[in-house]
Amino acid sequence: MSTVAKRCGLKFDPPSIVVIYENENTGKMRKRVIPVRNFSQYSDCSRAAERLKYHVRHSVYVESVSLAQLERLHLILRDHLRGLSLEESLAAQRGPGPNDEDLNKLSDEELNRRKAQMDELFERNRRRKNDPDFVYDIEVEFPENSVRETCSWDNHSDDEF
Repeated sequence: MSTVAKRCGLKFDPPSIVVIYENENTGKMRKRVIPVRNFSQYSDCSRAAERLKYHVRHSVYVESVSLAQLERLHLILRDHLRGLSLEESLAAQRGPGPNDEDLNKLSDEELNRRKAQMDELFERNRRRKNDPDFVYDIEVEFPENSVRETCSWDNHSDDEF
């Protein structure tokens, strides 16, 4: 049976992943509620998402759902089990701006998640030679009257070396 997931969501009580999918053979839209079992506030979300993605009974329905999306749903569920509201959990997933955060203070799991997000953003913005808007040699001229930033090391003379 071939299915394409159209929407994917979360239900807190009982903990379940809800997938609205279309059966390609019949063209009918259907809803599948997949219970999330053996999941607690201490569970590993990436492992739980992988387990769901490759589960024998449910893999047909979630094969078109990305592993990252399933992991985000499990993160929201884990935050709910820890007592956070939905808004707090979503705000925590968005996180602070890229320049506002000290990556040295993050746990290994959180650091790997941030690196994966940065890699995904890089791949989306990457320009390849085959892209229609690719330009090999970009030359930019800065206006003469633009304000230049000065640094303290610019003021030193070369005689000191």
